Amino acid sequence: MEFSRELRQDVVSGRITVSFRMWRRPKVRAGGRYPIGDAYIQVDAIEHMPFGGITAADVRKAGERDRESLRRRAAHAGPIADDTLVYRVEFHVV
Repeated sequence: MEFSRELRQDVVSGRITVSFRMWRRPKVRAGGRYPIGDAYIQVDAIEHMPFGGITAADVRKAGERDRESLRRRAAHAGPIADDTLVYRVEFHVV
């Protein structure tokens, strides 16, 4: 999985443990390990869900201050409405 440069250190330190992706199909699988710089993350779970279903707790786990800042970050892949389906990827550093 790729993370923007400003988020990588928080991913590697374990402060970010959830990511939301606008994929056509999953690009990771639960149990899979993926390099992030010199570290690796392991995917714990992946779920397809509407953007509007993202909880405040998940917004914090994704490293954002609110859902709108998360929406802006993810919108590089296209506009995101509350009913837009996204993949919720939960992971930990190994």
